[in-house]
Amino acid sequence: MKRFFRYFLNGFLIMAPITLTVYIIVAIINWLDELFFLEYPGLGLLVIVLLTTVVGFIGSSFLVKPFFVLTERILNRLPLVSMIYSSLKDLFDAFVGENQKFNQPVLVKMTQYKDVYKLGFVTQLSMDAVNLPDKVAVYFPHSYNFSGELFLIDRENVTYLEIPSSEVMKFVVSGGVSKL
Repeated sequence: MKRFFRYFLNGFLIMAPITLTVYIIVAIINWLDELFFLEYPGLGLLVIVLLTTVVGFIGSSFLVKPFFVLTERILNRLPLVSMIYSSLKDLFDAFVGENQKFNQPVLVKMTQYKDVYKLGFVTQLSMDAVNLPDKVAVYFPHSYNFSGELFLIDRENVTYLEIPSSEVMKFVVSGGVSKL
């Protein structure tokens, strides 16, 4: 019976991540197909990829830039919309684009505990705006979650790491399970 349970658990650990990954991909493809009322599986994904590419091509044109600037100004002036839009724009800009914010991983010594360190990302090198010139802003993502905490840390407690930020983020989000 123990051997049966061990084989079952081993099979579960092999199949669960694969099955959940396939399920999520199929669910997204089905959702996109339903979104565009398409009857052929996967066509919705193709439509999204083509539409996004066309918008990116048009958006890179200098003739269209004023339209995007005007649209952004309007969105930033609408009360509820501005909060949602600016938050989402900042979040996407933090991960991709020209102004990535999570590109400098650091190791921070937590002074309230002996020999405890946290991995995070410097998001602001200067906190002069809040009258804390000797602090830096460090974001600490939570494991297995899309949330985190922002701390203002003494510069002396921050050690910059020469590791790709994507590897550090994967390590933190996985709860330290993935390799660094």
